[in-house]
Amino acid sequence: MEINLLAFGQIAEITGKSAWKMTGIKDTNELIKNLEEQFPTLVKVKYSIAVNKKVIQENTTIHENDTIALLPPFSGG
Repeated sequence: MEINLLAFGQIAEITGKSAWKMTGIKDTNELIKNLEEQFPTLVKVKYSIAVNKKVIQENTTIHENDTIALLPPFSGG
């Protein structure tokens, strides 16, 4: 199973990429664990996760070809 990842702002700087694909990820908890193993700096950074353009607050199942966005903190105004 392949998913698409998009990273923005500080998250893209940490990962060194703004878009890439991953395989073998079944839910957002597993994704976070995998990302924090690959990019240990992410452990110290607050970020949100959106699955198919919907920001999620809890563990969410990921499906084939889902698009996951890693969003840095942002403020409105």
